[in-house]
Amino acid sequence: MFKVLLLSTLTFLVAASHASPSTDEQAIRRAVLDYIESQHKVRPDLAKRGLDRDLAKRTFWLDDKGNEFVLETDYDDMLELARVYNRDGDRFPEEPRVEIKIFDIDQRTASVKLTVDEWIDYMHLYKSNAGDWKIINVLWQFHDTGRHKSKK
Repeated sequence: MFKVLLLSTLTFLVAASHASPSTDEQAIRRAVLDYIESQHKVRPDLAKRGLDRDLAKRTFWLDDKGNEFVLETDYDDMLELARVYNRDGDRFPEEPRVEIKIFDIDQRTASVKLTVDEWIDYMHLYKSNAGDWKIINVLWQFHDTGRHKSKK
């Protein structure tokens, strides 16, 4: 009996180690995809689903006099961006680059890096009481950091 129980336990553990990604990992990836696909596909409804209303998105920026400051974007700005940024279909390649790397998931928090064609986003997400994963913080930069400036 002990051998059967031990064999069953080992079989379960091996199967579990090869199981599909966790539900949380899938939901985190979906929130990140909602964020970027809302821009690709001009779908503010996706942004609403993936972003928390208290979103804080930031990057470093230079004003037209060369003074550095932190440029901030909020939830409403991101919904507007999703409505207009790629409206003409010319902001992204036909097959856009989307790489998602989940650094850590710890119960109800996660840290993620999104790499796309023009920029990277470091994101913090949390799991709401309803079980939804939401993006609450984003720190981003262009791959070409020389673009972080206002036009004169």
